Amino acid sequence: MNKKPDWDENCIVGAWIEAADGSVVKDSACDRIQWLTESYFEQIAVDGDKWSALYRDPEEGSYWEFTYPQSHMHGGGPPALSRIAESVAREKYGGS
Repeated sequence: MNKKPDWDENCIVGAWIEAADGSVVKDSACDRIQWLTESYFEQIAVDGDKWSALYRDPEEGSYWEFTYPQSHMHGGGPPALSRIAESVAREKYGGS
């Protein structure tokens, strides 16, 4: 789903779903997060130690943090994007 964040949207959380054949597939939120981070948001900073990244919405200027909230899972688990305040972004990502 190629949809920009709504003004009141603060978090997009992906999930993995077990298919009938036993395989695991990503849900539509995972697809949306991938589209946002690869084709819409501007990447500002990456924190390799914490497996996170900071992005900026080019239209409204809001900051979004990409994380793996279930990092204990294989491959880091499904991703999430959370809107964060500019002050938090600067503190966590060194003045970006």
